[in-house]
Amino acid sequence: MSEQEKPQEKEKKDEVQPEDRLVETKHTLVLNGEEIHYTVTTGTILLKEEDTDREKEAEGHKPKAEIFFIAYTRDDVPDPAKRPVTYSFNGGPGSSSVWLHMGLLGPRRVYNLEDGAMPRPPFHLVDNEFSLLDKTDLVFIDPVNTGYSRVLKGEKAKPYHGFQKDIETVGEFIRMYTTRYKRWLSPKFLIGESYGTTRAAGLSGYLQERYGLYLNGIMLVSVILDFATARFAPGHDLPHLLYLPAFTATAWFHKRLPRRLLNRPLRTVLDEVEKFVLTEYVPGLFKGAKLSKRERNRLVETLAKYTGLSEAYIERTDLRIHDDRFFKELLREEGRTVGRLDSRFKGIDRDSAGESIEYDPMLTEIMGTYTATFNHYVRAELNYESDLPYEILTAKVWPWDYSQFTNAYLNVAETLRKAMSINPYLKVLIANGYYDLGTPYFATEYTFNHMGLDESLTENLTFTYYEAGHMMYMHIPSLAQMKKDLAAFIDSAVGGE
Repeated sequence: MSEQEKPQEKEKKDEVQPEDRLVETKHTLVLNGEEIHYTVTTGTILLKEEDTDREKEAEGHKPKAEIFFIAYTRDDVPDPAKRPVTYSFNGGPGSSSVWLHMGLLGPRRVYNLEDGAMPRPPFHLVDNEFSLLDKTDLVFIDPVNTGYSRVLKGEKAKPYHGFQKDIETVGEFIRMYTTRYKRWLSPKFLIGESYGTTRAAGLSGYLQERYGLYLNGIMLVSVILDFATARFAPGHDLPHLLYLPAFTATAWFHKRLPRRLLNRPLRTVLDEVEKFVLTEYVPGLFKGAKLSKRERNRLVETLAKYTGLSEAYIERTDLRIHDDRFFKELLREEGRTVGRLDSRFKGIDRDSAGESIEYDPMLTEIMGTYTATFNHYVRAELNYESDLPYEILTAKVWPWDYSQFTNAYLNVAETLRKAMSINPYLKVLIANGYYDLGTPYFATEYTFNHMGLDESLTENLTFTYYEAGHMMYMHIPSLAQMKKDLAAFIDSAVGGE
C-alpha cells in the first residue's frame, strides 16, 4: 500500500463486488403427447441505476438491488428470437411470483385436490399438463423484497416499496432480460394477478413510452385497475353495488338463497342480480335519505333474497353490505366464515360473534403447499442455493407508497387505454372468478366499461369467467379451461386473427 493510499480506499478495493448469479438446468415435459425439451435459468440480475450524486457520475450505473427470476425457454425452436415470451408476476403488493408460476403457467405445479383444497402433508409437485410452455417462453419476476430479490448492502429498501418505483424496477428488469437474451423481436406478453394487474397496466404505458417496447398482449388475472371499485368508505356507494353479484354467487354456492334461485344455473342467477343492480339498487342508493319507505322495504327484501342475509341485518347496514362483514355474517349460524379470495372455502374463528374474520381460509389452504414445494423445487430441481428465506408473501413492503394518488383513487385503466390507443395491436385478456371477493368480476366489468376505450379497439378485449375464486387455477376444471383460453389468446395476439 502506497503512503498516499488511505486504509478505507484499500477496504473499498478489497470489498467483493456484487454480480449476477445464474444457474442453468435442462428438463423435459410431455404436453398433449409431445415431449418438450427446455432450459431453466434461475438466479439474480443486478438492477443498476445512474447515481444522482454529481461527484459520482463518472462511475456510471451503480448496482442498487438484485432481482430474482426463473426463466423457462424451449430448446427445439428454429429461431428463438421469434418465439413468444411472457413476463409473469403476482401482486400483493408483497407477493412473489410463485402463485402463477407453480399454480398455472410453469412446467411443474403444486398438487392440490380437484376443488383446490390442501392435501394431507407432506406436499409434492406434479408435471403441469396445463403449462403454457408449448405456446410461450416464461419469465417469472420477483419484485424487490419478495422471493429472493433484495436491495444490496448499503442501499435502502423503502424507495422500492411504492407504485411508481415498482413499475420502473420491474420495467427495467424486463428491458434488461429482453436485451440480454435477444428477445426484442419476439412477440411479448405480460401476465399479472391481482395487484399484478395494476402493475401490468402501468407497465403497458411505461414500457412503450420509456423504452419503445411494444407488447402483443396482456393477460390480467383477477383484476384491480380502478381502486375506487374496491374501497369501502362512508359516502362511497360504488363498491356496495359492484360486490353484490359476487355476494350472490357465494350465497348460491353455500345454498343460502331461496330454492327458486338455487334450482337455476349460477350464470342465470347472476344475470338477474346484475339487472337488479342497474335498474333498482343504483337509483335506490343514489336517492339516499329521499328513498321512500316503500322503496326501501323493497330493496331490503330483495337484497336479503340475493345475499342470504336476513332482512333485519340488511336494514342495520343501511342497505350497504361491507365485504369484511359479509365474510363473517353469511355462515355465522354454522360458526363458519367464508374466504375473501375464494368464498367457496370456509374458516373457523374463535369469536363467532365478531365482526371480521381472523384469517382468510383460502389463503391458509395454499400457503403451506406453495411454500414447501417451491423451497424444495428451487434447490433440488433447479440447483439454485440461497440461505435467504424465500419471501412468498411479505408485509415488509408496507406501507406501500401511493403518494402520487393523494386525495384520489389509484386508476391505471387510463394508462392501459392510452397504451392500446397508441398500439392498436395490443390485446388484453381479463380472467374472472365468480367466487372472488377480493376483485369481483362485476367491478372489473365496470372498470372496462368506463375506461373510454375507442369502439374500434373493443374487440381487442377478451373476458373469461370461471366457477372458482381469485386464484381460479387452483380449481382443476377451471385450470383446464384457463389453459385453453390463454393458449387461444396468445395465438390470436401473435397471429393477428
